[in-house]
Amino acid sequence: MTLILSIESATPVCTVSLQNQNDVLLERFTLEENAHSRKLTVFIEEIMQECNYSFKQLDAVAVSEGPGSYTGLRIGVSAAKGICYGADKPLIAVSTLQAMAYGMHTHDEQANNNTLYCPMIDARRMEVYAAIYDHKNRLMRKVQPDILDEDTYIEYIEGGYRIVFAGNGAEKSKLLYESFPNVVYLNDFRVSANFLGKIALQKHQQKEYADTAYFEPFYLKTFVAGKPKVKGLYQ
Repeated sequence: MTLILSIESATPVCTVSLQNQNDVLLERFTLEENAHSRKLTVFIEEIMQECNYSFKQLDAVAVSEGPGSYTGLRIGVSAAKGICYGADKPLIAVSTLQAMAYGMHTHDEQANNNTLYCPMIDARRMEVYAAIYDHKNRLMRKVQPDILDEDTYIEYIEGGYRIVFAGNGAEKSKLLYESFPNVVYLNDFRVSANFLGKIALQKHQQKEYADTAYFEPFYLKTFVAGKPKVKGLYQ
């Protein structure tokens, strides 16, 4: 029986799940902002204890690779690597946006072969991290930072597709696109480690593992630390 622990920390939602090839055994999550450093390891320990499994019994650990929050990704990847090293298990990296698109499809009651999914992660102001996937979770347009305006996705909107938007960056695009009859917003969509785990199971079957020692999150944009506002430190 395949057993995978999945960690999703790229967005404000901190979520961990344990699943086998048939079912999600347990998930823990919080919508509390900036809770990853306090909640993530607690969730991992609770899930393993309540399901009565040890880390040695895992087949792999899956982690959301980004894009997303710099701090959240660092916390999630560090936790995943620690478990992999300690239990001698392989690491599986899954695109945050691909996992979101997978979940969007499962929550889309009107899904059809002509549907495209555009998961969005807020990148501040009118910018989002986004990609476009088809109904089979195949990448149709690469992951990239998008500045939202009337033309950002117009080739897909006017290209005869039914296009679905979701994620914490989607709200800021509503005024631009929601008037189109072929545009759908999944307003109640929540990021979940369960979606991550489903893709990780497929990667595990194909032995598609990340190099635990050298793996780094996919930040997409270079992290720039804010300068401390202390007089005299910077000229």
